[in-house]
Amino acid sequence: MQNFIDAYSWVNIRFLLQGLGITIEISVASIICSFIIGTLLGIIRYAKIKYVSAIVGFIIDLIRNLPLLLIIFFTYFGLPNIGVKPEIIPAAIMALTVFESSMVAEIVRSGINSIDYAQTEGALANGLTKWQALRLIVLPQAIKNMLPALVSQFISLVKDTSLATIIVLPELMYHAQIIYGQNTNYIIPMFVALAVLYFIVCYSLSLLARYLDKHLA
Repeated sequence: MQNFIDAYSWVNIRFLLQGLGITIEISVASIICSFIIGTLLGIIRYAKIKYVSAIVGFIIDLIRNLPLLLIIFFTYFGLPNIGVKPEIIPAAIMALTVFESSMVAEIVRSGINSIDYAQTEGALANGLTKWQALRLIVLPQAIKNMLPALVSQFISLVKDTSLATIIVLPELMYHAQIIYGQNTNYIIPMFVALAVLYFIVCYSLSLLARYLDKHLA
């Protein structure tokens, strides 16, 4: 018990919260970017544009079948070899966005495909263009179907930020490692703290999804 009391000193808690702040910052930026890019890629793949959709589909499949850790390594250690030298936080956001965008693209494509094509035909019959039908009729319905999968993917994204410790990103996991690296008696207290903090963030996303699901209904 004394180990827990000592491990949870205000200095250590504040240090953990600083790491949590970086985790949230990177997660929010990556979620926003990957949602926008992934939605565009998903629509392009769904639209079956000659050559373009096939190329986009190949890239998405390629990225989805690569380990996220490899993408993080390439972004931070590989890009400098071709003249691009991102800082640690932008590199982490870039790697997470690339990986998550490919996942979101498939969720979006599947979500759009889940809507009966008769909806699009009805919109076209009423004078809407194909793009207007997609934007005004199909996508609003598809988003509700996509929501559970999107939330699950974004919760995974939050947890995947811990992989960026490999490039010394000062996020939550990295800060916890520093604390228990100074005193091995703090290992279990830090693991407990990590579990609680990750749970709070991920469960908050779940609650937000429930609210949106109820609102969209």
